[in-house]
Amino acid sequence: MRNLILARVDDRLIHGEVVTAWIPTKRATRIIIIDDEVAVDQFNVRVVKALAPEGTKCFVYTVDKAAEKLMVPGVPDERLLLLAKTPTTFNRLIKAGVPLKEVNLGGAGIRGKRQPFINNVSLDPDEVIACEEMQKAGCRVYCQLVPEQGVIEIGDALKAAKANFGL
Repeated sequence: MRNLILARVDDRLIHGEVVTAWIPTKRATRIIIIDDEVAVDQFNVRVVKALAPEGTKCFVYTVDKAAEKLMVPGVPDERLLLLAKTPTTFNRLIKAGVPLKEVNLGGAGIRGKRQPFINNVSLDPDEVIACEEMQKAGCRVYCQLVPEQGVIEIGDALKAAKANFGL
């Protein structure tokens, strides 16, 4: 598998927090955005690639293509930052055989059926289930909005969200 340094849920994908905090802190050399809708929209692909900082390569893949690309040997000195809009995407990667060890829940705003989860992270019922399934698969799921903040484990929030949604 390639050298993955961070798998992060952030519904804004590449934006200020990612560019000014996560990429430098993790010394990412490549970004892989995993999103089935963005990957097939060439305009959106151009936009997100343009947002990547100079010197950081950016790729946009569907979940299936990302699973394929992540399971091959990486290039020397590669440091991959994975970005997806929802935890459901990372759960699908795990189900496709990608052995993710950790997933960071970052910014995920309230929309649709999403309700507040932890800090600036909101989840809908499917995303709550995805987090639980990832944990059961041996993937640590935690919340950390920026590198300077402490890590928040999601155990209690997951129980509360399941009860709130009647899951």
